[in-house]
Amino acid sequence: MQHQQNLWGIDLGGTKVEGAILESASNPQVLFRDRLPTGSERGYDHILNQIASVVDKMKAAAGYTPEHIGFATPGIRDPQTGTMKNCNSTALNGRFLREDLEEKLGVRVTLANDANCFALAEARMGIVKRDFPKARVVFGVIMGTGVGGGVVVDGQVISGRHGIGGEWGHNLLDPSGLPCYCGKTGCVEQVLSGPALQDYYQKRCGHSVTMKEIYEAYLRGDDPDAQATIHRMISLFGKAISVIINILDPDVIVIGGGVGNIDLLYSEGKEAIRPHIFNNTVATPIVKPLLGDSAGVFGAAYLRPH
Repeated sequence: MQHQQNLWGIDLGGTKVEGAILESASNPQVLFRDRLPTGSERGYDHILNQIASVVDKMKAAAGYTPEHIGFATPGIRDPQTGTMKNCNSTALNGRFLREDLEEKLGVRVTLANDANCFALAEARMGIVKRDFPKARVVFGVIMGTGVGGGVVVDGQVISGRHGIGGEWGHNLLDPSGLPCYCGKTGCVEQVLSGPALQDYYQKRCGHSVTMKEIYEAYLRGDDPDAQATIHRMISLFGKAISVIINILDPDVIVIGGGVGNIDLLYSEGKEAIRPHIFNNTVATPIVKPLLGDSAGVFGAAYLRPH
């Protein structure tokens, strides 16, 4: 039947549960899309009920029940224990989310971290598909409230033995950074995320402003603390990205998240990589995403059954 080619995905975010149905892998036209609030503060069972409500809407619109649904999650499923870990929606941590969803929904479920789904979506139907169709290895970076990463090889997510494939955000970058819930101080997330950059600025000048305002002050050239913040960001961005290139050497790097909107990352930031990589030049394309906040749900739809 034609509907067996449809791809179903759910983006389980901290604030919203979003569902989408795509026509097929080769023709990812959106057939249905809707969302509900997650309500994670009301606990685990409420989250499951909200997911079920979205899936009911999807089934009503499609007229059938799928065999499989992919999920983008705010943390990761530990392959060793089967439980969720590292979720900022803390009600999910320690839970057998995949098994609980399969029981509640009556379908097979595949889970992947939201950064992996971001990378997968941009590889299969976003900027990589459009501009670099021959790319085999794609690294997706999210630089926003947190920092994450995902690896896609030949159109498939690389989760790894511990489920932490692509976890670029929790490698040590600069000991002067903030302490992190991961147990380290100065990991990439606590140096290059929006809140970490704002904290660095505040510690220099004593008042708090948004990342957007810091960048605007930098461009005006009248705020030495903004200059210092952005210069540090560019320098350490180059150092952090160089590790990805030295180890993985991807064909394309895609940068999402609010901090990823800073244009300097794609010019001066790319130049800052060069002193740190084992090569004379940086030939890696570093690009902005095409799909925006749609990437999570679309990437989830492309996940293959486990």
